[in-house]
Amino acid sequence: MNSGYFRATLGSLLIALLFLTCPAHAEPYLAVQMGLKCGQCHVNPTGGGLRTPFGDAFAQSVMPHQHLDTGADTWVGELNRFVSVGGDLRFDGEYETTPGSPSVDSFALEQARIYLNGTVIPNRLAVYVDEQVAPGGALNREAYGMYWSASHEWYLKAGQLYLPFGLRLQDQTAFIQTASGINMTTPDQGAELGWEHNAWDAQFAVSNGTAGGPEIDHGKQYSGQLIYVEPQWRLGLGLNVNDAAAGSKSALALFGGLKTGPIAWLAQAELVDDKSIPNDGGKMLATLLEANWLIARGNNLKITSEFLDPDRNVAENEQTRWSLVYELTPIQFLQLRAGVRYSDGIPQDDAEHVRLYFLEVHGFF
Repeated sequence: MNSGYFRATLGSLLIALLFLTCPAHAEPYLAVQMGLKCGQCHVNPTGGGLRTPFGDAFAQSVMPHQHLDTGADTWVGELNRFVSVGGDLRFDGEYETTPGSPSVDSFALEQARIYLNGTVIPNRLAVYVDEQVAPGGALNREAYGMYWSASHEWYLKAGQLYLPFGLRLQDQTAFIQTASGINMTTPDQGAELGWEHNAWDAQFAVSNGTAGGPEIDHGKQYSGQLIYVEPQWRLGLGLNVNDAAAGSKSALALFGGLKTGPIAWLAQAELVDDKSIPNDGGKMLATLLEANWLIARGNNLKITSEFLDPDRNVAENEQTRWSLVYELTPIQFLQLRAGVRYSDGIPQDDAEHVRLYFLEVHGFF
């Protein structure tokens, strides 16, 4: 593809950005910046999906560079005191180069999602649905009932749910997401018990271990995490064990966040042992270090360093990935992102030396 065509492609995308309004995923760095727990902004206590009225108010009053005055019409997601809704849409354009292969440029509707939460008994009993409606056909991500104790310290939810384990990132392709196999594209069917008390958060889930598919054996997946949150920092420990007939898989994660002035740091390191891979080749190590610099209101610079050792028994097979992303939130419910990612790995494997350039628009309602 010649440079003129590439410039035309990017120009078309920029024009498209002017006419699109789309929503966002979980971004734990925002919780670190504000010293909050994920459940402060999201209906789901472990983050992601539908936002609470506080989360919607935060997106309108704190996140944007400029707040467009809507008078008394302020969106907080509530149709009434019992029902709240939300949505999520992502659209992007990418240009990718790989040594030895033709470059590729594309536009893609990454996803469109609808959220619905019905509080049958206010503050106590709720039914929640997260449905991906595009691209392709409908695909359920989460669908569960959740019951809170009177003190709001304990909850129990059951259905299809995201598993509690480590940082819940916007990027589902991050090494720490793919090595463990636990991310927002692999929910599972089961039950989760949660506890929230002052600075402490804890969750424990038992599920089928089939990423939402039908159960095929008697094994179950056990996931849990314990997190301590302070206004300036947080630290967590996660454990996952999937006892499958094809071979058990376990993952241990240490993760946390730190606020230093305008920079919010995220970090996670995890060890994975996948017995389904023969010859003891499933011992993996994945790490992530991310800095989010709030340059000015509505302007965030994200720098991410990732590392993956896909088989710790093999020398010199490590992979690294660097990302630089600029996020502009010009007005409420709209964010523009532009970035570059460079992947590096085994010298003789061209597929591990990819450069990706992208522009993306997202938002939420």
